[in-house]
Amino acid sequence: MKIEKIQALRGPNIWSVKRKKLIQMRLDLEEMEQFPTNKIDGFRERIEALMPSLYTHRCSEGTPGGFFSRIERGTWMGHVIEHIALEIQTLAGMDTGFGRTRETKTPGTYNVVFSYLEENVGIYAAEASVRIAEALIAGTEYDLDADIQMMRKIRERDRLGPSTGSIVEEAVARDIPWIRLGTNSLVQLGYGINQMRFQATITNKTSHIAVDIACNKEQTKRMLSAASIPVAGGDICTDEESLKATIEKIGYPIVLKPLDGNHGKGASINVTNYEDAVAGLAFAQNYGSRVIVEKFITGYDFRVLVIDNKVVAAAQRVPAHVKGDGQHTIQELIDTENMDLRRGYGHENVLTEITVDRDTTDLLTKKGYTIDTVPSIGEIVYLKSTANLSTGGTSIDVTDMMHPENIFLSERISRVIGLDVCGIDIMAENLTQPLKENGGVILEVNAAPGFRMHLAPSEGLPRNVAAPVIDMLYPPGKPSRIPIFAITGTNGKTTTTRLLAHIVKNNGFKVGFTTSDGIYVQNHMLEKGDTTGPFSAEYILKDPTVEFAILETARGGILRSGLGFSRCDIGIITNIQEDHLGLSDIHNLDDLSRVKRVIPRSVKKDGWAVLNADDPECVKIGKELDCNVAYFSLDEDSPFIKEEAKAGRVTAVYENGFVTIKKGEWKIRIERASHIPLTLGGKAKFMIANVLAATLASYLWGFKTEDISLSLQTFIPGTAQTPGRMNIFDFKKFKVLIDFAHNPAGYLAVEDYLANVEATKKIGIISGVGDRRDEDIRKCATIAARMFDHIIMRNEKHLRGRTEEEINGLLLEGFKASGREITYEVIPKETDAIKHAISNAVEGSHITALSDVIANAIQIVQGYLDKENEESIQS
Repeated sequence: MKIEKIQALRGPNIWSVKRKKLIQMRLDLEEMEQFPTNKIDGFRERIEALMPSLYTHRCSEGTPGGFFSRIERGTWMGHVIEHIALEIQTLAGMDTGFGRTRETKTPGTYNVVFSYLEENVGIYAAEASVRIAEALIAGTEYDLDADIQMMRKIRERDRLGPSTGSIVEEAVARDIPWIRLGTNSLVQLGYGINQMRFQATITNKTSHIAVDIACNKEQTKRMLSAASIPVAGGDICTDEESLKATIEKIGYPIVLKPLDGNHGKGASINVTNYEDAVAGLAFAQNYGSRVIVEKFITGYDFRVLVIDNKVVAAAQRVPAHVKGDGQHTIQELIDTENMDLRRGYGHENVLTEITVDRDTTDLLTKKGYTIDTVPSIGEIVYLKSTANLSTGGTSIDVTDMMHPENIFLSERISRVIGLDVCGIDIMAENLTQPLKENGGVILEVNAAPGFRMHLAPSEGLPRNVAAPVIDMLYPPGKPSRIPIFAITGTNGKTTTTRLLAHIVKNNGFKVGFTTSDGIYVQNHMLEKGDTTGPFSAEYILKDPTVEFAILETARGGILRSGLGFSRCDIGIITNIQEDHLGLSDIHNLDDLSRVKRVIPRSVKKDGWAVLNADDPECVKIGKELDCNVAYFSLDEDSPFIKEEAKAGRVTAVYENGFVTIKKGEWKIRIERASHIPLTLGGKAKFMIANVLAATLASYLWGFKTEDISLSLQTFIPGTAQTPGRMNIFDFKKFKVLIDFAHNPAGYLAVEDYLANVEATKKIGIISGVGDRRDEDIRKCATIAARMFDHIIMRNEKHLRGRTEEEINGLLLEGFKASGREITYEVIPKETDAIKHAISNAVEGSHITALSDVIANAIQIVQGYLDKENEESIQS
């Protein structure tokens, strides 16, 4: 078997709008296409022995063991691999269960689709599942545990930490979108101008000064002491001399820790003699030259969490430890403790596995123990000097036991330091009494405190401490999203996108939009190129200046990665015509329609899908949508539009020369088409269709009709606003038109326009694009032969695996099929072809360059026009 391609889908996609995280693997079964599972001796027994947990997979049978029944009866290896990929992720602690396997138009080649929680784990699972299947087919041994452990490592490397993850989960629960910024824990909540950011538990509201204070333990201690808050006595030491002086002042026992340390790194506690103190100083200085030396306070270690100056949780933290039974060694007790189902690798479970490290051996050495020591019955042996959960510690929720005075004290500390999310470490006998009564002290104040101990304590009530963070970032009434209009279709996407952006901008919004030309914010091009995929959409949604997003969305991006947003407010399909067929398993209009319908299916429930009533595929899509649907049409009298009007629905139509909104039978005339520059005096019918789509979307959003009308009149087509979309250059004796038409539907639109153009001779510059089907290239050539008197063929760009001779041959076949006698010539280079056409143009002629490299064509023609104008001025 051969993996041809693995893709990670990250948004609404052709397989599912709701399940956004899917792996799509294109798999060629090769000779295994001839061997379903019932023809492979012993396959059922081997897979059941290796992965007995697959029994839970119901498959199409709908009952436990259903998948094994399918294997018994016979199923193809693509289906088996789908189930293996899902199950190994579950075994690695990532329970997920959606899958689909479908044969492509290429016999024996399948798309194997399954869900994932972590993208790189999903990709690994795809590759591993094929290796596992091949081992099962061959009957060879396979180390499944190694794969599972590797997936755990990848997950721990890539996943959001428990604190970050909890905030994201709370945001998702409140329908707040999020974007991970890079590969660390920096996250954006919300879109555009309504975004908020946080990293771990530091938010964009967190004071930089407050973080600096909290990170400087000496400064923190000084400020707390000045505010009459109890702290442990001690000082900063940098050498043995200062260490000795501090010990003489505060006495034993002491604690040593790096001034700028965190997570308990470099700390030594309960030091009772000078020799150990010197060793502790050296250990701490591995993490920083300045070391805090404080009086060791007996009691319990507590963490109080304060968010937005309110106490939200408190926990007693207990370092990793074992309890002796008089029979087993410390190592055996650790092994037993790690068998607790609550413990897992990294952050996968409530508790973390206990590991033996230097901290452990140092603590045991101080007691005169080794890991082979057998502690007495009931003896507690601490294995870590700090109570961090990440080193195997446990936590006990004590939120409801806090004395009101301790609550007041904690909230006051958060204000003294200035942290919006604040973790306060307290050493005291308990929190049920005021600290001033039981002698408790504040040990540290932490910026970016971990949430895990509160989210999933070992004992006591879990606390949803992420909720108050979201409450703080998004108080009631504060929006998190910005309006999103998404535009797809075969032709007209870019023009409709640009026109909508113009309308939105004229209504006072800062608009960001993506097109096949580039990414724009307020008409400023920020990135050049075909930017119609999910990364470009995300680019706009990440921009903190954008108030409104208009996103052209092409088929390629949807197929590669899915959409770059979870849902849109208005989704538009301009039309669905034959184009790019034969690529990426899209072979006919039904396949193409399945891609395009991802946009309207991603429209929110109370949003609108704006569809072309003159396009049968659009009408079919409209009947299956859950959102509101509105149609536009060039034919007011079409039976479908009449039905919509009779039902009282809103439509946009072209009637009596006007772009008109209809509400039932009522008409609201927006503007005469001939007054809308984009329609080229009402001659370009396909441009009128684009205007209808944009007008209808704008009206449904709530823009005033007079504002829409003004915007339509002020949107001037040309190389600046609509590059490559019916750009007309008026020379003294002839005209040149440049357009991006590259498929039969686009050619037909140009033919419709040219039918209304008077010219002594119509010259066309065309090419065949290599990745189109033979019939598409021929059809374009046939249309070209109908509308042009003379054709210049050129093939400089986008041969895509074909030869010039092959493409030109198809073009000539198309010319012949038109039934017209035309003249033609071949000039391979586009620049030469355009220069030749202009240099030899006769008076009254009309040159049309159907270009796929718009910038080059525009530059050449503009250069000739500028030269003509200069000569005219000089004369």
